[in-house]
Amino acid sequence: MLPGRLASTLRWLRHPASRWARLPAGILLIFGGIFSFLPVLGVWMLPLGLMLIASDVPFLQRPMARFTMWIIDRIEGWQRRRR
Repeated sequence: MLPGRLASTLRWLRHPASRWARLPAGILLIFGGIFSFLPVLGVWMLPLGLMLIASDVPFLQRPMARFTMWIIDRIEGWQRRRR
């Protein structure tokens, strides 16, 4: 449910061969999420960075999978209420 270019970039980052690009990108997103008080940077960067890193760090995989399912449930609930 993301715009085309962003979706293709995330799909590339999630590919196993992109590990060395995924780790710095995740760290930069987390770092940007810390400065969420700035206009361009936001809290949205923090979970996205954690999700990128979680694919390579085993102890983060389960919490991020739970968080992802929670977000999906919320989005589906909002969509049902709109109809």
